Amino acid sequence: MNIYPLLRSVLFMFNPERVHSISMTLLEFAYRLKLTRLIFGERKYAPVKVLGLEFPNAVGLAAGMDKNGDHIDALAACGFGFVEVGTVTPRAQPGNPKPRLFRLVKDEAIINRMGFNNEGVEYLVKKVKASKRDCIIGINIGKNRDTSLEHAVDDYVNAFEQVYPYADYVAVNISSPNTQGLRDLQHGEELNRLLLTLKQRQQQLKGEYGSYKPLLVKIAPDLSDAEIRQLANTLLDHEIDGVIATNTSNQRPELKSTSLASEQGGLSGRPIQPQSDHVLTVLLDELNGKIPVIAVGGIMSAADAQRKIQAGAALVQVYTGFIYSGPRLISDIADKIA
Repeated sequence: MNIYPLLRSVLFMFNPERVHSISMTLLEFAYRLKLTRLIFGERKYAPVKVLGLEFPNAVGLAAGMDKNGDHIDALAACGFGFVEVGTVTPRAQPGNPKPRLFRLVKDEAIINRMGFNNEGVEYLVKKVKASKRDCIIGINIGKNRDTSLEHAVDDYVNAFEQVYPYADYVAVNISSPNTQGLRDLQHGEELNRLLLTLKQRQQQLKGEYGSYKPLLVKIAPDLSDAEIRQLANTLLDHEIDGVIATNTSNQRPELKSTSLASEQGGLSGRPIQPQSDHVLTVLLDELNGKIPVIAVGGIMSAADAQRKIQAGAALVQVYTGFIYSGPRLISDIADKIA
């Protein structure tokens, strides 16, 4: 019996950010009482090797749900093959003023302008170290809001160095629409300098720790075809290990929730599905199988995930679909794409 639709109808009556906190607390409570697998069932094991790592299955949780790594084990127990925590910045920061999270229920969508609110990288590292590591753990890193673009590389290197020993892979977030100027890092000399520096540090850290941690870049859905192809080639030139496509969108396709459509922030969920699929198609064409792509954006059903895998994605991530459909979506996808 799937009780999530009933639970969702109650939760959706309240403030989205408050409900997020309550939901994570309830999930943690269920996990500590060893109820998660009783409620959600056993994880679907369909191992897949990507990035030199063996994933229990190809379904992951996208960054943003567990910004501080507080709930890694509880989320893994929902059936995810991998959990990406963050985005984390070198220093703690409160993010943007509230309200900053909006549900567009008629559209099965969310608009957020959270702004990398997090407790800082030291806090997150402690949480990752304390986890049982029952799945692959990715750590998504960003820059602090008050760090200029000129010094953004320093923030990324700082965070990268601290998470490296504990992450299975590291994702570089240069595509959030909620930190002013961040998306400028997806282009030109700013991008080249960032990737060159991180790759050099990756090789040094590999020597220091005796293990290689893949480095991925998360890109926006609001790129032209020419920008996607240029970005893909830049990633290949710098031997980046993989790509996550895509983040949330600044664009506003025709929405049913007209009263919220004008809210600033990144749009996720069903409305960005065509946009995200298009970016994935162009990206895969340009990369030509040279590095793997993790597909995220508009995955609201198992069929949506299957379409991205059939297009050539190596793995998928969910976020908004998880909020609207609940944990059953994880097993449905894992069964569909196994």
